[in-house]
Amino acid sequence: MTATTTVRRLTAADFDAWLPLWQGYLEFYETELSDDITRHTFERLVDDKTNMYGALAINTDGSAVGMVTWLTHPGSWSKSDYVYLEDLFVAATARGTGAGRALIEHVRDWGDAHGAGKVYWLTAETNKTAQQLYDRVAKKTGFIHYQIEK
Repeated sequence: MTATTTVRRLTAADFDAWLPLWQGYLEFYETELSDDITRHTFERLVDDKTNMYGALAINTDGSAVGMVTWLTHPGSWSKSDYVYLEDLFVAATARGTGAGRALIEHVRDWGDAHGAGKVYWLTAETNKTAQQLYDRVAKKTGFIHYQIEK
């Protein structure tokens, strides 16, 4: 973590701090979700009975400036679970402060503490700014993402 950013687990009391970051993330990816899906996502992130997790990056004045979500799943090439870092967003005003790196480190450390075989994520090919960080903290695998919409 940087000297100006701390990362802590998301709690049920954090909805109002998390929501603008979530909305900024959706806007960045030009995506709209219903309020119902947004609320459901948040509730899963703070529910200890799910395998979904969330954290906030907090700056020195106590403001939430970034958020990350992740989940675990078994892997067919490992006895240990994998950690999929699903969503990562840092407010424009906090980019370049180390908040993104601190959020990734938080997920990596969580994975280490829980015996995960790896932490991985996807990003848009056009997200060149984030890729500058990702290239410094992780290895590009060369895989291409496909999906079938349901």
